[in-house]
Amino acid sequence: MLVLVCYDVSTETQAGRRRLRRVAKVCESTGQRVQKSVFECQVNLAQFEELERKLLAEIDVTADCLRLYRMPETRGFEAREHGSFKAVDFDGPLVL
Repeated sequence: MLVLVCYDVSTETQAGRRRLRRVAKVCESTGQRVQKSVFECQVNLAQFEELERKLLAEIDVTADCLRLYRMPETRGFEAREHGSFKAVDFDGPLVL
């Protein structure tokens, strides 16, 4: 399944800046960055639950925001992309 991970981590303190780096590292290990605080992750259900668990362990629920969107793999789902960034084709070859 395709999952969108969006987060907003409060960086007003040194601890917040460290949390932001740790949250980004977790996301980078699983998916690709499409915007500064938005990642696309191609995962199965077990990987999704592990990703959510790791992210919840990093954020401060009283100061930060974390949103995970599970995108349906049904007909009609479409993503439109504009600008210079080109996403990785998860189904394509790993080496070009």
